[in-house]
Amino acid sequence: MITRRLQGLYSLHFAIQALLVVLMYWAYASLIIDFYTVGVFGHYVLYCFLIIIGLVVHDFRSDHDYHLGVLHHGSPEACHRLALGKVLFATFFISLYLLATRDTVISRLFLFSFLPLMYVVLFISDWWLPKSIARRIFKGVHRQRTLLVGSIFRAAGFTAWLQRKEVLGIDCIGVLSDEQETHQLLERHKSDLHRKLKQGQTLPILGGTENLERVIREQDVTHVILLEYPIFSDSVTKIVYVCDKLGVRLLMVDNLEEKLLHPLTYFEDDGIRFFCMRDEPLQSPANRLVKRTIDIAVSLPVVLFVLPAAAAIIWLFQRIYSPGPIFFWQARAGLENLEFKVLKFRTMHINNPDVAKQATQGDRRIFPGGRFFRKHSFDELPQFWNVLRGDMSIVGPRPHLIEHNERFAKVMNSYYIRAFVKPGISGMAQIKGYRGETKKDEDLMHRIQWDLYYIENWSLELELRIIFKTVQVVLFPHETAY
Repeated sequence: MITRRLQGLYSLHFAIQALLVVLMYWAYASLIIDFYTVGVFGHYVLYCFLIIIGLVVHDFRSDHDYHLGVLHHGSPEACHRLALGKVLFATFFISLYLLATRDTVISRLFLFSFLPLMYVVLFISDWWLPKSIARRIFKGVHRQRTLLVGSIFRAAGFTAWLQRKEVLGIDCIGVLSDEQETHQLLERHKSDLHRKLKQGQTLPILGGTENLERVIREQDVTHVILLEYPIFSDSVTKIVYVCDKLGVRLLMVDNLEEKLLHPLTYFEDDGIRFFCMRDEPLQSPANRLVKRTIDIAVSLPVVLFVLPAAAAIIWLFQRIYSPGPIFFWQARAGLENLEFKVLKFRTMHINNPDVAKQATQGDRRIFPGGRFFRKHSFDELPQFWNVLRGDMSIVGPRPHLIEHNERFAKVMNSYYIRAFVKPGISGMAQIKGYRGETKKDEDLMHRIQWDLYYIENWSLELELRIIFKTVQVVLFPHETAY
């Protein structure tokens, strides 16, 4: 109900604003243009149409919630940004048409002197019009006398939201709560918060839920908000029954995310509604195909041209400082925590007593020259072969040793979520500087949080941005690289 009111208010505002722009356009044009000249009028009709197209396109490409937030509670700066955006879109369509047709009939002076006037009209109407419309349409019978049901602590936190919705005709009359300890404190006046609630400084408490029907009748309540996710008990069933019986609208606040301490994603499939803990764009076969195409397009040239040259240079350093095999294979955890062998250039001496130990600053296991190769990630180049094989991707959470996985999982409960996607040569954590040795649990938690961000927010733009940022990090490594 609230969303419908909000969307309807915005639609009315947009329609009136577009009408104001059209009226101003023709009023201004009539002052300086001679429409009796043959063929002139049709041109001005066309440009008026282009301006409206600019407004409509700006409306469709923008977030309505942002618009509505700006329109109801925005500062002059916010209204300025909104009005300026509309003018720029209108200017774009006008300029595009002028360049395409080289129209010589329309007056450039008229067009580009009208646009600043249009900005003024848009700014004033964004600042003043929505509340003016709301006051006229959400009054009398259209105002909703609202009753909150649930914890008074949650009700106290709801007051700011209620104040913002007053413009939409939402008037809160009080709260019903069954919290026994709260009522005892209220009676004894031992809590400042509860005294404020009882005295009506925040929200008056009107009793327990057993008084719901009486309060609705006595206070002419038309709207009830249940403040917590319903537990399907007899009390909740009774609330639903009473609201239906008396013809009262009922809203239920979904606080599952608060209870689960995690954001949720809602979706519907084949008539059944679900919620899950996170969105996964890479579950789409189309997105995985795009990602795999990028992997092959990047890794194939590296394997054919860069890897042989790098191998020759590193082999030369190994011959001098640490003779032995140029490559080494190491077991790592990959997609769905399945084990695979990662290929790397050897940068440590052969007689390495503890291959599972993380490399540290000044680590004596690293031979001369190997530190430079590690700092600039040259030792990771053979992993492009893993990418071609399909074990890894260019971008993704870094694969850790099996031993490290077990230890890291004890630090952060959601650690194994990283395995929802293929491990990568680089990732969000690496370009943010969380690479190398994890000295503190906080470092590991930041790394995991960025990995999870990538999994939940994957896009082609994000993938390419990480790849380009990785090149920058390789050339100018973070201080954590060693």
